[in-house]
Amino acid sequence: MKSRMIMMWAAILMFSAVFAQTENKRKAEFNLENGLAIQGYDPVSYFSQQKAVKGKPGIAASYQGATYYFSSEANKEAFRKNPAGYEPQYGGWCAYAMGDYGKKVEINPETFKIINGKLYLFYNAYLNNTLKTWNKNEVVLKKQADANWGKFIGKP
Repeated sequence: MKSRMIMMWAAILMFSAVFAQTENKRKAEFNLENGLAIQGYDPVSYFSQQKAVKGKPGIAASYQGATYYFSSEANKEAFRKNPAGYEPQYGGWCAYAMGDYGKKVEINPETFKIINGKLYLFYNAYLNNTLKTWNKNEVVLKKQADANWGKFIGKP
């Protein structure tokens, strides 16, 4: 009985260490400003309203080190049921830049695309809308972006 308890506590501690390591890695690699993701935009609105909607600080939820704001309690609840399904790809960095040259580049949260149920964000400033360039070669850029992002988060 005593050895079973020790093994259970060891498993809990090991799980906690892995979780903390994952959370720290995400905080280091994701596009967060003081822990806030997508510059405060509601990740669920991209899917439910097909547009970028600014979230409210009073309606917030955290997921593995990233805090998200929501425009409604219903969106917050939808996120809580499936947070990974609503998070932006590539840690919220520009999908085009991740694919084209493997760099973490800021985004304009209002420039986005949903592809196969996943949210992709893009840089759009100074007459440079990278979504337009992405659309010209999406298949190749997406494949390269997936591989490049894997290098940041430690996935082959």
